[in-house]
Parts: sequence; C-alpha cells; structure tokens
Amino acid sequence: MIYLDYSATTPVCEEVLDSFVKSAQRYPGNANSLHRLGVEAKEMIEKSTSQIAQIMGVKPSEVIYTSGSSESNNLAILGTTYLYQNRGKHIITTPLEHSSIEEPLTFLKKQGFEVSYVALDEEGKVDLEDFKRLLREDTILVTINAVNSELGIVQPLKELAAILKDYPKCYFHVDMTQAVGKIPCSLEGIDLASFAAHKFYGLKGIGVLIKKEKVELEPLIHGGKSTTKYRSGTPALPLIVSMAKALRLATSSLEENYQAVSLKNQYLRDALKKYPLVHINSPKNAIPHILNISVLGVKPETMLHALEEKDIFISTQSACASQDASSAVLAVTKSEEYARSSLRISLSYLTKEEELKDFLKAFDTCYERLTKLKEKR
Repeated sequence: MIYLDYSATTPVCEEVLDSFVKSAQRYPGNANSLHRLGVEAKEMIEKSTSQIAQIMGVKPSEVIYTSGSSESNNLAILGTTYLYQNRGKHIITTPLEHSSIEEPLTFLKKQGFEVSYVALDEEGKVDLEDFKRLLREDTILVTINAVNSELGIVQPLKELAAILKDYPKCYFHVDMTQAVGKIPCSLEGIDLASFAAHKFYGLKGIGVLIKKEKVELEPLIHGGKSTTKYRSGTPALPLIVSMAKALRLATSSLEENYQAVSLKNQYLRDALKKYPLVHINSPKNAIPHILNISVLGVKPETMLHALEEKDIFISTQSACASQDASSAVLAVTKSEEYARSSLRISLSYLTKEEELKDFLKAFDTCYERLTKLKEKR
C-alpha cells in the first residue's frame, strides 16, 4: 500500500497510541468527580493542557477541547457571532475555506448576517488592499485558514493581524488544521484558532479551539461541567493526553520534517510537469505537504480509483468537500477545467522515496490509458 492522503488524516504514531492506552488504563475516573480517581484524572488533564498551551504560546485557560477541527470551527464562528451580533453582522472570509467554515457561514447568511469574500492575488494569498477595503465598523469576525487544505496556500496571518489592530471589536479566527505540526504557528494577534490531533499523527476525535481571554463565546453544547464552560461533556482524558504527546512529537522535529517533505514535493513536481495534460495547481510557495494537480479531460474520481486498483491512495478534494468541482482551485486558477479535474497528493516525512517511484510508475500507466480513452471518445 502507498498512502498519499496525509492531509485527510495521518496514521497514529505508536508512541501516541501507547500514551492513549496507558492513560485510559491508569486514570479510569471522571475528571469532574470529587473522589481521588477524579482528582488524579483532572491533574493529568491539567498537565497535558499546560503542555499544549506552552507549545502554542497561550494560557492553559485558553485551551478548549472539542471533537475535532469541524467542531472547533463551528464553535468559533457561531459562538462569537451569536454573542456579539449586537455590534454588527458582517463577516469576512476567503473562497478557500474548509466546508466546516463555509457551511456555518451559509447558515448565518440565512440569519441575516452578511459575508464578504476577500479577493486573492495570483498565488491565492489574501489581497491585503482588498481586505482593508472590506473592513467596516460592523465587521465582527474575520475567519481565514492558515493553510488551504486543497492547494497548500499559506496566508499572510501576521499582516492580516496587524491590519485588524485598528478594529478592536472584530475578532480574528484562523483555521490552523493544516498548519499545526507542519509549519511554525504564531498566535500573536489571533483571537481564535482551530486544529485537530489526527492531522499530526494523533488520534481522531480530539481537537482544540484556542480562545484568547478577551473573547467570550456562546457554547454550542450545553449541559454539565467539563474542562471549560464553553463545551460541556465528560473530559476525554486519554484523547487529551495523547494529543499533547502528538503535538510535542510533531513540533520537536518541525524543521527536519519540513525539509524532508520539501524534497519529496520537488521530486514529484519535476516528474509530473513533464506530462502535457497535467497542470500543477499548487503554487510554488505552498506548503510542500500538499501537491494539487489536474489531469485535463480525466475525471478525478476515475484517476483516483485507477490508482486505488494499484493499492495507491490519493484524494480528489478535501475529504469533507461536498462539491463536484474544487471551489478553491477555481478561485486560484480561474479555470473550470482545472477545478473539475483536480487531484490532491499529500505527503509526509514518512513517505519513502521508493513509494514515490512506484506511484509515478503507476501514474504513468493510468495516465496513458485514461488519456487515450479520452481521445477515442
């Protein structure tokens, strides 16, 4: 098997899984219980929370545990807009957001909120002048991803945060799902940030919303104590402990892993650009973990399943996407043809050179067969 869909989810690291199992066995108590087992569980969660907070450069009280990035994004967007709608109902975002951003915003439009989409430059980055133009006194939220999940485009968060200093009633939410554990992440000037453990070799089912102290939220889930008042439910101690472990491991070798993935990305770019019907959609300055391509005239699902028959796994769009064509590819390339035929190859430091060679052999075979079928039609 050759797995090239790491941006959808990553395999669980053995050390992380081990920490999950050990904590589940050693700390059976509910962290909200008053007896000794509960106190021990609470202390373990607080230790893990302190580790996560230290790595992310925030206070432990600013860490909210969720089931994953989709819940974190929903809590950030709906929680702030419900609470601060008396200030205004204007939101700014981009055409490159994950569906867990897009769909809450679509829901809010039906509630009378106005959503503006900022223009992008030729590399898919936010046009800062257009961003300034869109900002208004009634803008209460800006929600922009750090790294686009389909193309790997990295947004200028530092510059955006600097602009927003002049708008103290507007909060800045960043979806950092594809950034944490892959590139350095600063939360300076950012009010809310979402990420999930399964993107950096942790377990599925645990995510975080960082919420700076100055921000309040209307909870989405009510009913009972938890680690914070913003998200009720029995604290998932084994998942929390394992997430802290995964984050420590991922960030301790950030630069080394990034360089390894960069070499693999360049190797694939050089090989794939030789095909006349292949267009590389990811800009050169995208993160190397994501390489988005289009095979013109070939349906992406057709290529995906042809490779799957050879035990090779890539994806079409983001795993959560609900559209046939990629809105992100369309927004950046302005080509419906590229958007309708886009494929995402996502890499890891775990990806072996031999795997890439075998992928390219298989791709060559599939490319020749499928493009010839297209010509016959």
